[in-house]
Amino acid sequence: MSAVKIADLMVGRDHPPLLIAGPCVIESQELLLKTGARAQELARRFGFSFVLKSSYEKANRTSGESFRGPGLEAGLEILAKARKALGVPVLTDIHRPEQAAQTSQAVDCLQIPAFLCRQTELIEAAAATGLPVNVKKGQFMAPWGMKHAIAKASAAGKGGVLLTERGASFGYGDLVVDMRSLVIMAEMGVPVIFDATHSVQRPGGEHTGGDNRFIEPLAIAAAATGTIDGVFIEVHPDPTQAKSDAESQLPLDRLERLLEKLRRIFEAAGRGF
Repeated sequence: MSAVKIADLMVGRDHPPLLIAGPCVIESQELLLKTGARAQELARRFGFSFVLKSSYEKANRTSGESFRGPGLEAGLEILAKARKALGVPVLTDIHRPEQAAQTSQAVDCLQIPAFLCRQTELIEAAAATGLPVNVKKGQFMAPWGMKHAIAKASAAGKGGVLLTERGASFGYGDLVVDMRSLVIMAEMGVPVIFDATHSVQRPGGEHTGGDNRFIEPLAIAAAATGTIDGVFIEVHPDPTQAKSDAESQLPLDRLERLLEKLRRIFEAAGRGF
């Protein structure tokens, strides 16, 4: 497997598991810093590497009235401040090729949203910045199809590729996680991340719903496969008041218990810390 470097962190089989965590969308600089500082503290305590995640813009929303974030300019300024204040790498998503270069100046890893994982120009633009690219597997994609996203990114840049599983469409308005996809994607030779929060979404309706009681068991099951290199968990101090993905974010006060369990599972699965 090829390890991927995010800022000063190495992600891969011979390195500590990675925690990618933060609020779904930037609601304020204060909330991002508070949430990021707590997640950083817990990651350090349990031996995980840590990358802070949040979105400056939510482009894939069910309703046009949904909160979308502060936008590119203001959002990147907040992300850059958080990166400096906390001294941690930062990840955020882009939705258009023209966003890649500017966004790359404020963060350490660019993410391709699941709905856009087949957009060749977007992947190429992200990879061309030289940063690592985290491609989320589309809800409509078979895991073996993600080899093409790897090829596109690898041809356009040398920053490395990560693949993230976030569930598959199951009829209308629901997702399921096929743990076989983690094994299949790991065989492609790139780090694999499990997104435990988007996997519990229930898309559709007036807004995207979800059920965060399933975050913990799914994350534990994914770690137990022995094939993943990290977990992606959106967290919020009070998800009931979150402006985006309220039903599928993990309450910040539940992160400690989850990381404690995940450490034991990762160790049992043969992953060192």
